[in-house]
Amino acid sequence: MRTNCSSGSACAANSSEEEELPVGLRAPGNLELVFAVVSAVMMGMLMFSLGCSVEIRKLWSHFRRPWGIAVGLLCQFGLMPLIAYLLAISFSLAPLQAIAVLIMGCCPGGTVSNIFTFWVDGDMDLSISMTTCSTVAALGMMPLCLYLYTLSWNFEQNFTIPYQNIGISLLCLTVPVAFGVYVNYRCPKQSKIILKIGAIVGGVLLLVVTVAGVVLARESWNADITLLIISCIFPLIGHVAGFLLALLTHHSWQRCRTISLETGAQNIQMCLTMLQLSFTAQQLVQMISFPLSYGLFQMVDGFLIVAAYKLYKRRLKNKHRKKTPGCAEGCRNERSTSPQETGAFLEVNEEIAVTPGTSEPMDPPVALEPTGPISSCAQ
Repeated sequence: MRTNCSSGSACAANSSEEEELPVGLRAPGNLELVFAVVSAVMMGMLMFSLGCSVEIRKLWSHFRRPWGIAVGLLCQFGLMPLIAYLLAISFSLAPLQAIAVLIMGCCPGGTVSNIFTFWVDGDMDLSISMTTCSTVAALGMMPLCLYLYTLSWNFEQNFTIPYQNIGISLLCLTVPVAFGVYVNYRCPKQSKIILKIGAIVGGVLLLVVTVAGVVLARESWNADITLLIISCIFPLIGHVAGFLLALLTHHSWQRCRTISLETGAQNIQMCLTMLQLSFTAQQLVQMISFPLSYGLFQMVDGFLIVAAYKLYKRRLKNKHRKKTPGCAEGCRNERSTSPQETGAFLEVNEEIAVTPGTSEPMDPPVALEPTGPISSCAQ
């Protein structure tokens, strides 16, 4: 879809193929091509392993009663574009820089949110459902949000929505996850092993992609301190806003964490593709540094959230052991619990500490059998 395409220089983005692109955006060489292929393969394997944590019954319950998905879509295409617009206005950005920030805010959620959701014992079924639905909704919501928010700017530029990139992102998400769901259904024991390996591979992959991406695109970085500040606070504001909205709509703590991470994690590759399709090489020089820095700070924020959650979980466990005599010794002698059991334990303790409200209508929860130290200590 194209918006406000003038007959003059506004359409230069599609007719200036002879212009030289910035170094970080030129046709990929051998190293860049190998990096792209390896990253795609590893990401597919990672999503396959995360799909092994998804249960068909729970996944279907989210689509049958899509209250959590609806709140997530409201955060993704309601809060994030609004936050991007307010940041661009507050910092008095130049037109091209403001457009880059707005495009980032209008993009759907990225698959990196699924990895962080798994590490914080979030609702993986809801996380994958939200990522899938937001990618599908982006087909219409991206051009709509860009049209609405650029009306007041009188910005005459044709925006090329990367529909092909959206379709590829959807396939790369749904196909590996579908295989993972099937493996979890047919071989639940093997799926747990795959899931543990995938969690380790995911951490390594995120670090490698972040470092390699920064190095390969180092020539495209712009030392604009204002864009760096926005790229630092933008994902944080998204996480906080998503968590608060989920809390106000009476979701469980587990779903609040999931919606929070889904809200702040954007699809960086889709933003880069749209910028390359819609703007000339000279314009890209002023814009390209924002999605790159946003992706870097998005990773940093995600790791900080995971670290804070792990510390919080450890404090809850230690506090519970002190209240239960003889629990510490028994917990050391038994095997560790599964993520589902740990999440259930944390939900109980969090609900005792602070209750956010009555959750939305959903299927009755299934009680977990006491197979680990946490369950045995809680008795």
